Amino acid sequence: QVQLVESGGGFVQPGGSLRLSCAASGFTFRRYWMYWVRQAPGKGLERVSGINPDGDYSYYEAAVKGRFTISSSNANNMLYLQMNNLESGDTAVYYCAKDDLPRNYMSNYYNTRGQGTQVTVSS
Repeated sequence: QVQLVESGGGFVQPGGSLRLSCAASGFTFRRYWMYWVRQAPGKGLERVSGINPDGDYSYYEAAVKGRFTISSSNANNMLYLQMNNLESGDTAVYYCAKDDLPRNYMSNYYNTRGQGTQVTVSS
């Protein structure tokens, strides 16, 4: 079955960096848009970034653009999120998510997520 396992979260001071990883299995990774979504305390899910199946086109939500970089490895079925210049507003549980279908465009349907990894930004 589909498995998405995130790692790399932690506690960091404002201005610091973290790199999240997601190991994917149970589906043909290279056919799917992949996303990073987050949920801050008391708030809903927010998609922060996405990458196309070929790994050559990415999307960023405005609040993270210029600070976060998404990447993927189809050879290793891995998804990454490099997060630089972290801010307190980035504190959240971060989830790796796959698009529901093997599309060649980004959609708003990504119901399969991992267990999440906590990112806490605080001084």
